[in-house]
Amino acid sequence: MRALLEVILLVLQIYTYLIVATAVLSWLVAFNVVNTRNDLVRGIWRFLDAVTEPVLRPIRSILPNLGGVDISPVILILLIMLIRGWIIDYLLPSAF
Repeated sequence: MRALLEVILLVLQIYTYLIVATAVLSWLVAFNVVNTRNDLVRGIWRFLDAVTEPVLRPIRSILPNLGGVDISPVILILLIMLIRGWIIDYLLPSAF
């Protein structure tokens, strides 16, 4: 049971890194630092979008329009931190 919880914690940490990478890449594309016509950039963008968009889309639909500012990654990271804290504080100590 403890090993399973450790794997879940690791997956949540990796997913947090993917969310941050998606946000940074979106800024780089928006400020025209990287070009999405590049095959490598396009492949990374599609992968990150395919991994994070299904989770971010419902959060975006709940949030009000903030004038082009997308805070859904921040809210998702806070939710992941909440889940990780709950697992570490309550589930991990009782796992054998």
